[in-house]
Amino acid sequence: MRIYVGNLAYGITDQELEEAFAPFGQVESAQVVTDRYSGRSKGFGFVEMADKEQAEAAIASLNAKELSGRALTVNEARPRPERSFGGGGGGGGDSRW
Repeated sequence: MRIYVGNLAYGITDQELEEAFAPFGQVESAQVVTDRYSGRSKGFGFVEMADKEQAEAAIASLNAKELSGRALTVNEARPRPERSFGGGGGGGGDSRW
């Protein structure tokens, strides 16, 4: 189960994020999302847990809990929206061009 973790302190590492969720079960991955240009944290991340019940227990326990001085927002991650690229263009209504 994929979990969204928001309101992270900017200094939190992937390792620290994983350690916060480890007491609830097996963490498959933990990633703090960073800006691709500066490398700085964007203040949120995602945790992947193998077991749904363990993930739900982690969500219930960690949502609104303080980590490094900030109250976390923890919930089930929503699927990433489909992105459409290109297309669209076109314009006015005068089809002579």
